[in-house]
Amino acid sequence: MRTLAREIDGMELPAIEKLSESQQENAFQILIATLLSARTQDATTLAASTRLFRRARTPRSLARLPVREIERLIYPVSFYRTKAEHVQATADIVATTYGGRVPDRLEDLVRLPGVGRKTATLVMILAFGSQQHICVDTHVHRISNRLGWVETRTPDDTEQALYRNTDARWWPLINLYLVTWGQNVCRPVYPRCGACALAASCPRLGVSTPSRQT
Repeated sequence: MRTLAREIDGMELPAIEKLSESQQENAFQILIATLLSARTQDATTLAASTRLFRRARTPRSLARLPVREIERLIYPVSFYRTKAEHVQATADIVATTYGGRVPDRLEDLVRLPGVGRKTATLVMILAFGSQQHICVDTHVHRISNRLGWVETRTPDDTEQALYRNTDARWWPLINLYLVTWGQNVCRPVYPRCGACALAASCPRLGVSTPSRQT
């Protein structure tokens, strides 16, 4: 993890990390942007979030927007029609049930429309500074298995295995480090093993065709 911390310095941060910095850890905007980010490229997520928050920045103002308008603002994120419905419904619940404040308990977050465990754990880390959660997305799941840290089939299994197999001081940083590394070096297809600072200790589990480029 110390090696990764050095290596990712200067690399482009994931979209949600950028947004959390620019919005000064605004919990609601982090929640909505993370909801939009599922199966969507970072650049698209960041652009869509920026358009949406330029139009409505609070739970109440966003809940008042018609779903069709939200669709237009967030397009072309993947599943934008479904996500538009989830965004409006989540904004309404936060505004009416929680008094405009995003709930700070994981069990409450996962009850919000469209909010799964990955979204909820990332909100806990970025918005509320949790030191007790690990956010596992496809990058974290893939790379932790490639490195041999875990041997799991699903992201949920990976999360639980990482709690057992890693030092707790790194838990809130695992997503940032591995997502950044996964986007730049340890890619899903043709990973850049020749340019990897972890190559000497990586068993490359499941890697059949590394990139020939360094």
